[in-house]
Amino acid sequence: MRMSDFIITFRLAWCVVVRNWVVYRKDFLANISPTLADPAFMLTALGMGLSPYIGSIHGLSYSQYLAPGMAATTVLFTAFFECSYGFYVRMTFESVFKAMLTTPIGTPEVVWGEFIWVAIRASLMAGGVGLVLAALRILPNPWAVFLFPLIGGILAIPCGAIGLLASSYVRNINQFQTVYSFIIAPMYFLSGTFFPISDRSILGVIVQISPFFHGVRLLQIAAWNRFSLQTIAYHLGVMLAYGLILGAWSFVRIRKKLVN
Repeated sequence: MRMSDFIITFRLAWCVVVRNWVVYRKDFLANISPTLADPAFMLTALGMGLSPYIGSIHGLSYSQYLAPGMAATTVLFTAFFECSYGFYVRMTFESVFKAMLTTPIGTPEVVWGEFIWVAIRASLMAGGVGLVLAALRILPNPWAVFLFPLIGGILAIPCGAIGLLASSYVRNINQFQTVYSFIIAPMYFLSGTFFPISDRSILGVIVQISPFFHGVRLLQIAAWNRFSLQTIAYHLGVMLAYGLILGAWSFVRIRKKLVN
């Protein structure tokens, strides 16, 4: 692709982002409430409620252990639900993309726009959660708040791609519940967010196939100030690979869905 073609594609994809933002900001408070309130209540109920009974985990209080996972959770839910339910409604019930395809915007710009939009949203959400965690003084490394948006934006790509793939395969909107139950929920509960998995050999191997697990680990490394170049390179590399593979797969599927 020539640079001029890339610039045109990006400008058209940005139009998709702007459209989504204009709609999103109309109910801004209602839209951000679930993704911010759920981690806050989870942290209060589990972190502050169970910390006195659990004791320390790897030298951390349970609140400190749980904190980076809450930022990851916000990214997962933001990206998946936006690209599953949100995309499906825009595609099936509102016919937004049919209208877009009558303009110079094509299927590549639609998919790129959705990825850019969900990455920006997840990045801002992760940064917002990080600021709250830092204000509560449960981040051993408060400077991690500057890394949370970057990690959140990268993690949003594979999580969003799972949502787009679901949108391309389901036959009706109720089938998203199956995707959540058998893919998203296991990723959420069994990725080291709530308890360490390093001492669980079988589970420790299985979770390596989850892109969410690698995002959780990167956020934990940043939040706990336990940087290791080799570990960072591994988790970041796997997460980028998942983003590339799942992103390409979802692009092919969505292109067929929009054209047919």
